Amino acid sequence: MPSHLSPARVLSRTLPESRWRPGLADQPFHSEIFASGSEASGVGLALALAQDAMTSLDAQTAESARHVLWVQDHKAMQTGGRPCLAGLPPGLRRRLIHVAAATPEDALFALEEGLKCRDVACVIGEIAGNPRALNFTASRRLSLTAESHGVRLWLVRLDATPDLSSARMRWQARAAPSPPPRWNPAAPGTATWHAELFRARRHAPGEWMLSDENGSLHTVKQPEAFVPAPTRTAPDLVHLARPTVGQSLAARARA
Repeated sequence: MPSHLSPARVLSRTLPESRWRPGLADQPFHSEIFASGSEASGVGLALALAQDAMTSLDAQTAESARHVLWVQDHKAMQTGGRPCLAGLPPGLRRRLIHVAAATPEDALFALEEGLKCRDVACVIGEIAGNPRALNFTASRRLSLTAESHGVRLWLVRLDATPDLSSARMRWQARAAPSPPPRWNPAAPGTATWHAELFRARRHAPGEWMLSDENGSLHTVKQPEAFVPAPTRTAPDLVHLARPTVGQSLAARARA
């Protein structure tokens, strides 16, 4: 007799969940990254994920000259500042188009229009808080536009609470300790993020320590627990207060 499988079991066989990892060619077209506005971990992870996706895509289609659109609303610019070209990956400095939007509504309009442009490789957006304009309907419009035109979107949500969204992949990002530099211990280490994937359509949730070194996104091992250096034994106050017998402490020390 034929076995009767539940719809959930059939779906699990046709669409098995796999562990996300850097370098996957099949990246979603609409992702959200939630991060604190007091650090640049959100947009840093967005740039690393975008570059990772474009590297995998460029290897297949040989299209690496298209522009990258970066849209910020006014509150996001006040919180984290405008993008600095000198701090961007070298491959993106000549391809960046920055849009400063006055309101979240203007930012959403610019994001949607950018996703329709065939000369744009990907779109990165920054919107602060939970504006009323960024509801499920607006999120759904972004998802459909990105998928229909084949342009990927990474939307950074600064100081926002996860709400209803149609984003195919949703991250929570925060800064993590950088690995020690190879040559100069006093130099700053490679940017590292603690990334938690808490919603994805094709991947199981998980947490990673991600680092972007030499333009390549990869996972790093959890840093070892910090062990403080041994402290110097406190001086014996009774010994310091001993009688000097006619000599100062400095004179006795010289002796």
